[in-house]
Amino acid sequence: MEQELASLTASIAEIQANLAATNGTFSETFYYLTIPLMVLIHAGFLAYEMGASRSKNALASGIKNILAFAMIVPFFYFIGWWIYWAFPTGLTLSEGAMGISGLAYANDIALPWSDYMGPNLDDRSSGVFWGAFVLFAATTASIMSGGVIERIKLTGFVVLAIVLGSFVWILGGAWGWHADGWLVTQFGYHDFGAAGVVHMIAGFFTLGVLINLGPRIGKFNADGSANHIAGHSMPMTLIGLMLIIAGFWGFLMGCVIVPGEAWSWGNAIEATIYGTPMTISGMTFNTLMGFAGGIIGAWMVTRDPFWMMSGALGGIISCAAGLDLWYPPMAFVIGFLGAAMMPFVASFIERRKIDDAVGAFAVHGFLGMWGVIAVGIAAQGYPALFGEDVIQISFTGQLIGAVVMGLLGFVPGYVVSFILKATGQLRVPEEAEIRGLDAVKVPASAYPEGLNISVSPAE
Repeated sequence: MEQELASLTASIAEIQANLAATNGTFSETFYYLTIPLMVLIHAGFLAYEMGASRSKNALASGIKNILAFAMIVPFFYFIGWWIYWAFPTGLTLSEGAMGISGLAYANDIALPWSDYMGPNLDDRSSGVFWGAFVLFAATTASIMSGGVIERIKLTGFVVLAIVLGSFVWILGGAWGWHADGWLVTQFGYHDFGAAGVVHMIAGFFTLGVLINLGPRIGKFNADGSANHIAGHSMPMTLIGLMLIIAGFWGFLMGCVIVPGEAWSWGNAIEATIYGTPMTISGMTFNTLMGFAGGIIGAWMVTRDPFWMMSGALGGIISCAAGLDLWYPPMAFVIGFLGAAMMPFVASFIERRKIDDAVGAFAVHGFLGMWGVIAVGIAAQGYPALFGEDVIQISFTGQLIGAVVMGLLGFVPGYVVSFILKATGQLRVPEEAEIRGLDAVKVPASAYPEGLNISVSPAE
């Protein structure tokens, strides 16, 4: 009898071990798949921005995206990942309530020579989790890149991309997208889909850069009126936007904590980055409803295919902060309202003689802010953290979070671009801009056999 009991116990232990291994493998695979899906975001930005550029600048617009992506990866490896774990409680490097932050913790798991930062056979998770965050970092640079096309210097752009992707946004992530983040623990800030910590920071950073960069030659007339400078391929732009939306599913997958080995909160179901329960089912309902609401909202106020596809992205961004909370018709309304406001925000920026070539601030900065505030309006009272007797989501907390994210994006964007401008590293010479950046900067031709297109008077 004792022998049978021992055998049964051993069998149960083996089953549990196999189950844990299978569950761990699923978790790792889940995050691993977010990486190629998020690469689609960058394929989309590549097509989107090349299409939105005039033919004389198409390849130059693409090259800066590719190079920024490549440069962010090592910088995020050496410093960005460490920042995320070191600074959640502020600039004090102290350990937070959850015990997963602070100087000692960051040094243990995120320094380049840590066992967790390489092919350690005892660690099956750190690399894929890090990889997902790298793609978030690269996304912030791609958001900025669209607004500055056709006149920014490659060196200046790369510096700005590194500052934004490997330093600025991840500090915002530590503060508002971490269970020990001070915005979360002190104010109940909630931002499930990173509307604030990715989109808003990148959009406001871009605004700061655009002020110093200045408009493209021919964008504004002497009386202050604006000319429309059309890109050379609207179909390429629309396809790029749809690829960004496809990749957004990977982005949102990376916002989910699935039950697994290293990152599980011990829940039986999925959780947010804060440990609060959610479901992929609910996220799917709300993402598609926000997508649809965004398209319809933008179509109703513009009838413009560019703004319609931007509205699809904008609808998702509008809903992103509360995708784990919304009742689906609410997601539709929030996406609809955000996308309907978006073109007016772009026009407002343009009237201030700021040349945002693709509406990056309107789509990402403003709608990221709207998404954060919407949670404060419609989701007050939900728990902001895992556990009992925890701080709740509030309008005040969301408003404070929005102000912090806006300043954290705008101030570094303005200051760093101002320094680059003062040192002559921000903008290409006038003659290069008039001739076209491909002709003077790229040893290849986008259309070697010519391209028969009509161009705007500003060409």
